[in-house]
Parts: sequence; C-alpha cells; structure tokens
Amino acid sequence: MSIRRTSGLVGAVSLTLVLAGCGSSSEGGASDTSEKGRTRVFAADNGKITIPADPKRVVATGYAVPALIEADAPLVGISSWKRGEPMMSEEDLAEYKKLPKVAGEQAAETNYEAIAEAEPDLIVIGVPAPVLGDIDVKRLESIAPVVAIGPTVPSAWRDLSRKQADAAGSLDKFDAGQKAYEARAAELKTKYEDVLPQLALGHVGAYGEVAKGTFQREFGGSWGTNIAEDLGAKYYGKVKEAGAGSRSVSEYPSVEELPAAFGEADVLTYSVDADGGVPESVQYVLDSKLWKNLPAVKAGKAFPFRYTEAATYGQAMNTLDAIDTSLAPLLKR
Repeated sequence: MSIRRTSGLVGAVSLTLVLAGCGSSSEGGASDTSEKGRTRVFAADNGKITIPADPKRVVATGYAVPALIEADAPLVGISSWKRGEPMMSEEDLAEYKKLPKVAGEQAAETNYEAIAEAEPDLIVIGVPAPVLGDIDVKRLESIAPVVAIGPTVPSAWRDLSRKQADAAGSLDKFDAGQKAYEARAAELKTKYEDVLPQLALGHVGAYGEVAKGTFQREFGGSWGTNIAEDLGAKYYGKVKEAGAGSRSVSEYPSVEELPAAFGEADVLTYSVDADGGVPESVQYVLDSKLWKNLPAVKAGKAFPFRYTEAATYGQAMNTLDAIDTSLAPLLKR
C-alpha cells in the first residue's frame, strides 16, 4: 500500500494492498488473561480490537512488510513490496525474499486462502481508510484478529511503523532502530547547524505528470522533505488548496509556475531513484529553461535526494546518508 505522491491519492493507493500492522497499547491497551491466552485491546482505525498480547504468527503486507521485518516480528506471510527492495539491508532483503507471499502489489491480488493457510494469530492492515473498502476485512476477521491504521501525511511513517511493531509485539528491536536513527540525525543536524537553518529550500518530487505538463512541489512533512527536516532543513511555503493525506503537503503546478514556486529558494532539492537515476517526471523539470534560470540552480545549489520514500527507521538511515552526501557542498561555501 502506498500514500504515493500522486494527484489522485486514493486512486493510487487503491492499486496497492497494504495489510499493514498498526495500533498502540497506549491507546486503550487493556490486557486480559483468559484460558485462550493473554490478550489486549488495541485501538485501530477499525475500532478497538482484541488481539494477542504476544502474537506468534503475523501476516502483514504493504508498509508493514519492511517495518516488521526490521523489527524481527514473527512473520508467517507478507505481500510483495517491490518498491521497498532497494532500501532494504542485505539481511532484511534475504528475509523478505524467503517469506511466503500471501498478497501481491495490488488489492485484487489478495490471496485469502494463502493467508488462511499461514494460520496467523494476527493480521495487520495499513491502508488509508478509503481503501479499506477494497479489502474483504470480514473475510480476514474470520481468519484472525485484524488491526488497521492508515497512513495520513508522509511524515507519519514514524508513528505508523511504531504502531505496526507494537501490534506485532516487536518493539525492542524497533526502539533500537529508532534510537540509532535519531542519534545519526542529531549528529548531522549539528554538522549543518550553521548552514541549513538559514536557508529557504524547495523540493521537486517524483510524481509530476509530464503528459499534463505538471511537476510535484513538496513542502515540509512530505516524502522528499521530512527526513531533511530532521537535519534542520526548512522548506518554505504551503499548499494553496490543501487536500487529504499527501495532498496537504504537496501540490502539482504547471511547469510554467516554476519561477513563482521556487524563485525565492536559496537551495533546491529533487527526488531521484534509489540508484541515482532521475525519474522522467523530474527530468522534465530539470530540462526546462525555467528551471535552469532559477537563482538557486544558477548558483549551483540544486541537489538530488535518494531514498525519499523511506518509511522505516532502517530505510531512513540510508536517506540521512544520501542527504549528507548531496548537501555536503553547502559546507564549503
């Protein structure tokens, strides 16, 4: 599942299944010791759900896949999550490839029989609320308890992934990963503290539409910006007509609006693929004369960002290092 940075968030999201785990023991986490084993009540988008206090067999898909692999959750089935493969560690990628795939990339590829055969004691769904209708939740509930919590703004991956790990009873390793990320982010924030806070930044995301002549401008809290903000970066401006989810932190102006969008930027950043390749939608912007005439571009202050779709602390460690590499020239000026 994805809250991809597209003009049609719900439409894009509905193409992707995310049976991803969520909830929080701090949100109504009453426990119960019964003959059937210890349980707790878990607050999720689909209500307060009674789940095992210590799950032993978890099925997860979408955003929960990398989060729960990183957290060493007791997974017995996952969905395909190809978009996240380039950001996985070698160890996590090996685990991802080994685990049985009980769902594909799209909601229509849900294999309910395979999920049942995995005999889970917990199923986690992490789709935005509008997309829950694309999943037969009742059928899943006949197999095992189902918890759902949907992504909202892109920067919410921090809370989302923690709730996924919490639901799966796997907070120990998750917390260690979060601590490592925060330590690295603090280190880099100190490194750039004399530079970044004084600059006005703008970001070009990867989901503009060349056929429509648009580009994606991402503001603070969006995919391409939220991790850089942990280093002290400040992306100026706000969405003119805010919508739901990513639409509240990004918009899709025509390419002719590049001067109006970024004319005041001291520094510009833009999303590239994990391998450094430039997406067609971004190359369209970079090839524009309007882009080339922007003050920041003419000053040599336009930088690519890799791993902008990080949605776990492990993935975001890659993003931090990539941002550090890209922004290093700022320290020499």
